[in-house]
Amino acid sequence: MKAKEFDKKFESGEDITKYLDLSKARRPEQEQKRVNVDFPVWMIHSLDKEAKRLGVPRQSLIKVLVAEHFQKAHA
Repeated sequence: MKAKEFDKKFESGEDITKYLDLSKARRPEQEQKRVNVDFPVWMIHSLDKEAKRLGVPRQSLIKVLVAEHFQKAHA
């Protein structure tokens, strides 16, 4: 498909995902990197209690709390 035809489909609102190879697609600044953090036992218990209350895994809760902190810090 020529770029002009592709652009026309996109601009008309057509779903163009079938024309894309998403196998190597990346989201800049969204790559995952594993880190290890040691928390005191009381903090783990608090995290687990809150995670259970919200119905999310502990790791997800930690990510949300850290993200919220940085959003507030940069606001």
